[in-house]
Amino acid sequence: MKTFNKGGVHPHENKFAANCPIETLPLPKQAVLYVSQHLGAPSVALVKKGDTVKTGQKIAVGEAFISADLHSPFTGTVNKVEPVADISGFKKMAITIDIAEEEIWEENIITNKEVVRQTALTKEEIIAKIKDKGIVGLGGACFPTHVKLMIPENKKIDYFLINAAECEPYICIDNRVMLERTEEFLIGATLLSKALGLNTVDIGVEHNKPQAIAALKEMATSFEGVRVHTLHTKYPQGAEKQLIKAITGREVPIGKLPLDVGCVVDNVCTALAVYEAVMKNKPLIEQYLTYTGKSVKEQKNYLLRLGTPIMQVIEANGGLAEDTGKLVSGGPMMGKTVANLNAYITKGTSCLLQISQKEATRTEPQNCIRCAKCVDACPMGLEPYLLMLLSEKKQLEELEKEQVMACIECGSCQFICPSFRPLLDNIRLGKYQTGLFIRQRKEKG
Repeated sequence: MKTFNKGGVHPHENKFAANCPIETLPLPKQAVLYVSQHLGAPSVALVKKGDTVKTGQKIAVGEAFISADLHSPFTGTVNKVEPVADISGFKKMAITIDIAEEEIWEENIITNKEVVRQTALTKEEIIAKIKDKGIVGLGGACFPTHVKLMIPENKKIDYFLINAAECEPYICIDNRVMLERTEEFLIGATLLSKALGLNTVDIGVEHNKPQAIAALKEMATSFEGVRVHTLHTKYPQGAEKQLIKAITGREVPIGKLPLDVGCVVDNVCTALAVYEAVMKNKPLIEQYLTYTGKSVKEQKNYLLRLGTPIMQVIEANGGLAEDTGKLVSGGPMMGKTVANLNAYITKGTSCLLQISQKEATRTEPQNCIRCAKCVDACPMGLEPYLLMLLSEKKQLEELEKEQVMACIECGSCQFICPSFRPLLDNIRLGKYQTGLFIRQRKEKG
């Protein structure tokens, strides 16, 4: 089995929802769509209060180079266009829609489940469709997919990789998509490969998903150039640079991008969204999500419309357990605490994780014992203990010299520390301050 060779940890997998089929929820009565659900500049609303919208209609446009369009997941009437608090509690511009009883789809969207494999579209036409349908990376960062596919003339792409590792504990939704929508996922992957001018796809799956590996290998026999790689289960196997090292043997240098070593990486659900966009004219209006936690009575995997209230998902599962200490959007290693339960599902919401009060309570940090476990665990080859110290002292020039900007914020250092030191918390703050310092220096010339 393949894996990356530097660092990594082995948290408990806790894949409780691995065998739970994907379900849907009834549509809400009102939905909220944040106009910024992607990395880059916010999109600009195309609708105003009182406008009627159809399901799949474009309601906001990304005007900047790095931005993404937004489409209505519902049929209804625009109630307001004004800021609404997101999961962090900060208000962001959003479009609120009162949902109609009768659903009307945009005319050109194909809603049947018939699988379509062949397309006469060129790579430029595929990229244009991906852009028009608001597709972003669904592995966490939500980087606009069409931008990732626009390769500069001086760069050559040799590998297109699909990150199917799903290395974060608890999250199971990629696993379910690979099992339940295997063919559509692989069609989407080959479309992305074609958009890059390639005819091969390399899919990396951790070995704790034997059913998905078997299903992919069986289906891959009917596709040209699809290769399925079994990866050793190790966190953070799904990080771009670690996945590239495991599958291709190429190492992305610090300060460089996968593009610089001839690689492009996308996520499982992104590939499925691309299939629906290109073959069905369906914009990104839904998100696949795992609802899980040790105290959750029924583990669930959902397909939810964007803009669905988070509280509706919680209530559908009997509410929060009594011992809940926090709700996390994402996994326990890199997820974000949901500070505002009255927020809404976005393109980046792949998991809602209930964590008990006991698990959420931090152990009192002790002095560093110089064990260097954090150094051994860092997949980027950094020295987390030193970066934490420099961050505390705000030594920004030294932080830059020690490559703090290369930190992928995976949390491996903090997870492995026997002294329970808040390494990631401090490094993340130091990284932000150093990034600001670097930008200010560039602006001054």
